[in-house]
Amino acid sequence: MAGIATKLQHDREKAQGIGSNARAVQHLGQDFEALKASCLERGQLFQDDLFDAIPASLGFKDLGPNSSKVRGIKWMRPMELTFNPQFIAGGATRTDICQGALGDCWLLAAIASLTLNKQVLSRVVPNGQSFDKDYAGIFHFEFWQFGEWVDVVVDDRLPTRVGELLFVHSAEDSEFWSALLEKAYAKLNGCYEALSGGSTTEGFEDFTGGIAEVHELRNAGPKLFKIIRKALSRGSLLGCSIDISNLADSEAITSSKLVRGHAYSLTGAELVSYRGDSLQLVRLRNPWGQVEWTGAWSDNSSEWYHVSDEDRARLLNKSEDGEFWMSFSDFLSQYSRLEICNLTPDTLSEDEYQNWSLSKFEGAWRKGSTAGGCRNFPNSFWQNPQFVLKLDEEDDDPDDDEAGCTFLVGLIQKNRRRMRKTGEDMQTIGFSIYEVPEEYSGQRQVHLNKNFFLRNASVARSETFINLREVCNRFCLPPGEYLIIPSTFQPNNNGDFCVRVFSEKQAEFQDLDDSVESHVEEIVVEKGDIDERFRNLFGQLAGHDCEISAFELRRILNKVVTKRDDIITDGFSLVTCRNMVNLLDKDGSGMLGLVEFKILWIKIEKYLDLYREKDVDDSGQMSSAEMRIAVKDAGFSLNSSLHQIIVARYSEPGLTVDFDNFVGCLIRLETLFNTFKTLDMDDSGEVELTMLEWLNVSLL
Repeated sequence: MAGIATKLQHDREKAQGIGSNARAVQHLGQDFEALKASCLERGQLFQDDLFDAIPASLGFKDLGPNSSKVRGIKWMRPMELTFNPQFIAGGATRTDICQGALGDCWLLAAIASLTLNKQVLSRVVPNGQSFDKDYAGIFHFEFWQFGEWVDVVVDDRLPTRVGELLFVHSAEDSEFWSALLEKAYAKLNGCYEALSGGSTTEGFEDFTGGIAEVHELRNAGPKLFKIIRKALSRGSLLGCSIDISNLADSEAITSSKLVRGHAYSLTGAELVSYRGDSLQLVRLRNPWGQVEWTGAWSDNSSEWYHVSDEDRARLLNKSEDGEFWMSFSDFLSQYSRLEICNLTPDTLSEDEYQNWSLSKFEGAWRKGSTAGGCRNFPNSFWQNPQFVLKLDEEDDDPDDDEAGCTFLVGLIQKNRRRMRKTGEDMQTIGFSIYEVPEEYSGQRQVHLNKNFFLRNASVARSETFINLREVCNRFCLPPGEYLIIPSTFQPNNNGDFCVRVFSEKQAEFQDLDDSVESHVEEIVVEKGDIDERFRNLFGQLAGHDCEISAFELRRILNKVVTKRDDIITDGFSLVTCRNMVNLLDKDGSGMLGLVEFKILWIKIEKYLDLYREKDVDDSGQMSSAEMRIAVKDAGFSLNSSLHQIIVARYSEPGLTVDFDNFVGCLIRLETLFNTFKTLDMDDSGEVELTMLEWLNVSLL
């Protein structure tokens, strides 16, 4: 119940704008301004108890408390490392990001690209922080996390060995913004070791809230150089890497000084006149801050003597700073992959190219209810969350020969990096896209069932199911309505996700789910309609007081169901029997009279018929998938989140539902709907309760 309340509160806060870049969520409830003011008032430097200077903050395995790699590590503040520490010295630049003893080059490549756009950088690294005025040993940074911006507070105690920063550092020994940024990101993900290994796109997105796409360079399209230049002019972040064939190749240096399995930033793309022809060049940066390409167009190559003095002065910088130029053709042959992070419409408001329209939804896969797996599992695939995308306008880019509506779909699985400490890792995820048939056009309160997916093929899908944080692909489809189904590859894998759509034109994007309603028909029984045989049976069961209590009801029902061999049950609980009495007790006696017991008997007979009908494999018990259909046939229309609760509350460990839990669920649902209907006197769909009224209703 507490978890549900927390989710409801989170949804309300989002509706109020909390989680936007202007009103970031306070990570772990820490308020930077309040904490800083308290430290200044007490004259003490901030110590972060929620990410303390202890081995657990470093890691759990290779950097775990018992690892030899953490010996000799001492946490020190910049004031202890240098005479005059600076937060940012002379502006944040790419040379401020030099890799240390952590395999997070993917993150550092993203940070390096971040420095190319001051407006984007200022969203992540808030202005006004320093070691001078009002210094209190506390800093903060903001990151995008699965649909919302989060403000992360850290103290400035940094891991060192023999007086040197252990992880990321600046080429300037007195500059510390990049080291503190890395620490904040480590805190957000649980520890430093959680940052080891990853894709540059992950860092790109967490610094911008944008959506990243990947271009495999062996299949590069003819417009890729133009796409790169356009992306750079938009302020997009770009990264690239060279594939490895085995682990021994990881970070191996080639003869031309390129590093395999290493994340580079792509920081520039230019056309130069070379020997009478126009030549395409790209600028790359190694986050190590050293080890540069030695081939054509490298710092000391002869090609630079055949360009104009103006171009040479403008582009060439001969220094071992990790940054270098190469021809675009060499780039395509030497590198394997390019990643481009497209920025959200609000990132650079004055940029004329910012024409993406953004839509996003959060969702969850839950075992037994909404984790249906991929299309290979037709019996459960339909249970996955469903979203509808309505595209009305075709693209109007005159350079695009492909008519239709261009859009990007990004599916992100949430918080998996943080779960590494507990042995969890990335799920294998992907998505499918279906054209919505005419009979469902415009409908939003319907969850399409198994039969739809058996009869219809997808019109598009993610290129692959893969165990990365995000799967993202670009599509161009005719105007119309399309159904997007995100899923894990295997069914019954729990996970939380965020699905986003970036479209060239304005598009409508909504979740598709059943409405929440009750259509249970009221059973009306008159006393005179009850036959003599049932009256006599009731008299024997009820005893001298002519009423049946919850205790008596439990004994009666269990005596009946234990004789049946076509259903599996361990008997009705007293809680379920009390709920039955509460549902039908009209006079408030806490007991069932003759008419009330007759109505209950009719209900249970209906439930038994329904249970046996939906038990398609005659196992004597119902699967959670069968339960979802049975609940609907019993008269209840419920959305996916409510089905998740039902499975969590009423299913057994093997995701089966026995007869007593099935009956208990339906009785409870009917009671809740009836109670709400009674309180909703003006039929508005809303009720307001005092604390006492809420407790009275909840304790029923």
